[in-house]
Amino acid sequence: MTIMTITKKRHAAPAQGMELWTVAEAKARFSELVEKAKSQGPQTITRHGKFAAVLVSAAEWQRRSTRSGTLVEFLSQSPLHGAGLKIERSSDIPRKIGL
Repeated sequence: MTIMTITKKRHAAPAQGMELWTVAEAKARFSELVEKAKSQGPQTITRHGKFAAVLVSAAEWQRRSTRSGTLVEFLSQSPLHGAGLKIERSSDIPRKIGL
């Protein structure tokens, strides 16, 4: 009699430190998923073999979503700053639209 063991094959992670989780795994082991997002970084969740979501820690979300600087500072750091580009505006009358 031969006993077969079937192991689940994991996909290669999309980025270093990211582990892939199926939706079913994420639901069943949600607490572990949250802890890994906090300690190891973003965790990728797949549905039907396709990327569906990424879970990040609250600290990582805050870091990535916090705005730094102003629009003027951003534009002044552009590689096109000082390139001599000129914007020409049309002097045509705006077209009429129905509201």
